[in-house]
Amino acid sequence: MRRVTYSMSISLDGYIVGPDGGFDWTVPEDEAFRFWIEEIRGVGVHLLGRRLYETMLYWETADQDPSLDDDGREWIGLWNPLPKVVFSRTLTEVQGHARLASGGLAEEIERLRAEPGEGDIAIGGATLAAEAAELGLIDEYQVMVYPVLVGGGIPYFARNERQVALELAETRRIGPRVVYLRYRVVR
Repeated sequence: MRRVTYSMSISLDGYIVGPDGGFDWTVPEDEAFRFWIEEIRGVGVHLLGRRLYETMLYWETADQDPSLDDDGREWIGLWNPLPKVVFSRTLTEVQGHARLASGGLAEEIERLRAEPGEGDIAIGGATLAAEAAELGLIDEYQVMVYPVLVGGGIPYFARNERQVALELAETRRIGPRVVYLRYRVVR
């Protein structure tokens, strides 16, 4: 069965964006960007909330940027054809290889797990991940920890006061500043 993974960059104090909505501190250095390129190879479909979808729209036309480097072009070659499911109450259409979710999150994940195919079902965005966590649908948490304290904003983990047992599956230092942590949910 396909795993459901939640993977985002976070501040050391646990936020994916700061109190001002900014996340410029997550701009990946070369080694971190290479890491994300390799990680996306293992994804079969990506589930996104509206805000993350709109942020990632940049990549739909980034190949027209003459300053784009080889890593950026490689990312585009992997990201743009990747199937994406967008969860939004306000969008009426999406671009590229994305589609709007036709059902609830649990129904979409159940359908995707039943379909033939390889690669993880990746979730991006704290609100969508919080719903998946509440439903017990996340199999792995993958965190890229940046050495910055932002003091508030949108937390990586929902504050829903429930305990979930995790097992450390991997740790890795990425470049001179970033630590990657991967945890499996113990069932």
